[in-house]
Amino acid sequence: MTPHSHAPHDHPHDHEPLRDERRLAWTLALTVGFMAVEVVGGWLAGSLALIADAGHMLTDAASISLAWFALRLARLPSDRRRSYGYQRLTVLAAFVNGIVLIGAVIWIAVEAFGRLAAPETVNGRLMLAIAVGGALVNLIGMFVLRGHGHDNLTMRSAYLHVLSDLLGSVAAVVAAIVILATGWVRIDPLLSLLVAVLIVRSAVALVRESGHILMEGAPEGFDVEKLRTELRSCVTGLIDIHHVHAWSLTSRETLLTLHARIDERADAAQALAAIKVCLAQHFGIEHSTVQIEAERCADGTDPCA
Repeated sequence: MTPHSHAPHDHPHDHEPLRDERRLAWTLALTVGFMAVEVVGGWLAGSLALIADAGHMLTDAASISLAWFALRLARLPSDRRRSYGYQRLTVLAAFVNGIVLIGAVIWIAVEAFGRLAAPETVNGRLMLAIAVGGALVNLIGMFVLRGHGHDNLTMRSAYLHVLSDLLGSVAAVVAAIVILATGWVRIDPLLSLLVAVLIVRSAVALVRESGHILMEGAPEGFDVEKLRTELRSCVTGLIDIHHVHAWSLTSRETLLTLHARIDERADAAQALAAIKVCLAQHFGIEHSTVQIEAERCADGTDPCA
């Protein structure tokens, strides 16, 4: 007899996704609103830098919209075509946003080198006023998203977009002050390059982590030998585990399947329950599929040991 255990994949969790949606909606409204201010202000000041930053904010608004839309779809229930539901859309959105961030960095670098070669006249006073306003708006956006991007790739990608805007605004403030004080306009592209360097590391890390999840990679820090040791200490009659596969559905949820060989005298139901408890308590894995075997592995003719 070969019992199996399939944990349900569509049970409700907490209300954090709904709160994340509201945070993204507020941040999106702030971003779109100030983007319009930058377009008008850049046109009035004759500042390509401000108009270019408005274009950057447009890409950020699109990315935040994508993150918001992904969170909305992720709450849809599973169906016959997608047994896990739509939760992984949040990871896909994070991956796309990371690519967009890298693209923005490349664009900033190209623009900066172009302006170093051919500096342009800028209305420093108007640039300063709008840059200060942009910094304040982005600080508000970061406050709205604070503390909610560490274990959620979608929220982290949105946070990085707002952070990149903030860094750009701070650089614009410094550049405007230097231009007003000295007239040296090359400070603007130089600081833009600095901002690009600060952004690229986080953007690459975001793409790498979300890509790893999309490729069904093992969760960070997952150790099969540690798992085997813990299960043997927790489960009476457990001889061995094999065919262990662990992956992440999202950055918050790990899934696992394994075969467990137990002593013929051991109780299969008790062993299964003990394995599930151990996985949840020691590894934080609440979604697992466990196949109990007493003799040979069901997937082959060789002994399981």
